[in-house]
Amino acid sequence: MYSALMSTPKTTAERLVEATRELLWERGYVGTSPKAVQQAAGAGQGSMYHHFAGKPDLALAAIRRTADEMGAAAEAVLGGEGSAYARIEAYLLREREVLRGCPVGRLTMDPEVIAHPELRAPVEEVLGRLRGRLAEVVQEGLDSGELRESLIPEEIAATVVATVQGGYVLARATGSRAPFDSAVRGLLTLLAAA
Repeated sequence: MYSALMSTPKTTAERLVEATRELLWERGYVGTSPKAVQQAAGAGQGSMYHHFAGKPDLALAAIRRTADEMGAAAEAVLGGEGSAYARIEAYLLREREVLRGCPVGRLTMDPEVIAHPELRAPVEEVLGRLRGRLAEVVQEGLDSGELRESLIPEEIAATVVATVQGGYVLARATGSRAPFDSAVRGLLTLLAAA
């Protein structure tokens, strides 16, 4: 019997992209060797170079997919029902693998990604879109009178993103999600007081 948990077998290109996404999250760009990708994907060297021009091309496909998924997950919450505060709260409280860090945010600490404009672009774009979308939600809260007039949407959006990304760093540094949760609760308390 076919289970809902089973999925259509992935193509070699898909397996390569998924393996690269995981390895970038775990090891970063420098630590993600073509050989490690091939082993994780169960693909040969010829298959990898048949589908991708090289490591940068494969990494770009993986980074784009990760950025797209991050953007879609954020939009699913921020574009949902409820007050501006409720949507920001839902974004901050959504399930995350806190101790692994953000798969996009971790790329900002990778010197090879940051130094390569093409690899950096999807990271920059998704974080920019996230800040923009959060600013729109804050503006909705201002327009409805839900949030204090003195709040500046772009600054609050940057604070939300910084709280999440900084919370990941603190959690990883301590080996506990407690600092992440504390930062989120603190920000929500400040916003509720607004």
